Parts: sequence; structure tokens; C-alpha cells
Amino acid sequence: MRDRRPSRARLLPGAGPLAKVPPAVVFLAVLILFAAAIVLRGPFGAALLGVLALGVAGLLAATWPVLTAPARAGRLVVLGALVAAALTMALAN
Repeated sequence: MRDRRPSRARLLPGAGPLAKVPPAVVFLAVLILFAAAIVLRGPFGAALLGVLALGVAGLLAATWPVLTAPARAGRLVVLGALVAAALTMALAN
């Protein structure tokens, strides 16, 4: 059986481009981007949701080896929901 990391342990070493960005800043940026996509709607809103989906896909790819199966599934659900919302928004007009 594989060793489990403590839930508060860092998944990746802090050498990446987001290592020094406070989590609250990232959360606010995602929240603002999502809210702008919902308010703007149409192709521009769909593009903003696409940007969020690309970010989620990048983070998922970077952390895939250290995630558990349930964590992977949850992140894939979030990615799928973002892609579905972006496609729905783009095709609604």
C-alpha cells in the first residue's frame, strides 16, 4: 500500500511560477474571472470559461501523479463542468 501524505502537505515543491502567489489571490482571480464570464455571456464569456478550463487542466496535469483516485475524479468533474458550461455558452448565441 502506498504511503499517504498528510492532508496539509504540499503536493509539489515550491519552485513553480505560482509558488509565491498567496492562495487567496488565486481564489479571488478565479472568482472574478468566473463572475465576468457569467455576466458577459456569449462568445467572450465562453472564452473566459475556456481560460479557466485550461488552467484547471494544467494544474490537473501537473499534480496527476500525486493525486489519489477520488481527487483525480473530482478534478475531472470540475474540468468537465467548465468545458460543458463554456460550450453551452458559446453555442447559445
